[in-house]
Amino acid sequence: MLGAPDTSRPDVAARAAVEGRFLRNIAPQLSIAVPDWQIHTEELIAYPLLPGTPGLTLGDDGQPRWHVDVESPEYAESLGGVLAELHTVDPDAVRGSGIPILSPAEVRQRKRDDVARVDAEFDVAPSLRRRWREWLDDDSFWPTFTAVTHGEVYPAHQLMDGPINVGILDWTTAAVSDPARDFVFHRASVSAAAFEMTIARYVEAGGRVWPRFAEHCDELYSATPVELGLLALQTGEPEHLQAARTQLNEPA
Repeated sequence: MLGAPDTSRPDVAARAAVEGRFLRNIAPQLSIAVPDWQIHTEELIAYPLLPGTPGLTLGDDGQPRWHVDVESPEYAESLGGVLAELHTVDPDAVRGSGIPILSPAEVRQRKRDDVARVDAEFDVAPSLRRRWREWLDDDSFWPTFTAVTHGEVYPAHQLMDGPINVGILDWTTAAVSDPARDFVFHRASVSAAAFEMTIARYVEAGGRVWPRFAEHCDELYSATPVELGLLALQTGEPEHLQAARTQLNEPA
């Protein structure tokens, strides 16, 4: 598989270098496939084709096409097991790659800083601002530990063999951080029963949760417009800015 980095942006090249080192570190720790960057230059990234097919793609009309039943018990079992395996990797195994290594306090403070920056630059709906403030101020939502995480686990990045996850793509956002970040999309897109099946397998396989884990996932999802706002501020692209303005001004 081939990819071409955007060499016009130095930050992209720097992140790619970190991702390449991380992939070399994490691959031996996991039973699933990850990209093996055999060629990595400023002009080209290339790696052998991975097994499986994406669980989600976009059609020509821009609409999502689902290729996996995310409600199935088999999918829940597979995802829970994969995330437990990832989250129980010793952070020392990836420490030298350059990914962010955050403490629980730093995870929370970074989110607080991100919300404050976006709030200063955009017109944020009062109900969203209030929701985020209450979440950030309440200790019971937040983890007291961190783990090695992917950061954007959802079916477009998951390579599937039927309902079984056999690989994960795009590790640009990898960090030692809040383990809930890898459950946000799943929590937002499946039934409570399917989510509970996933968590049961995750805990059985060694993953750790806390009493308000599911609610914390909900709050993280409510803050996804913050991530869009930060992207818009970074790129300055008109379409990003307009999308951020729209999502940030919707009531909670």
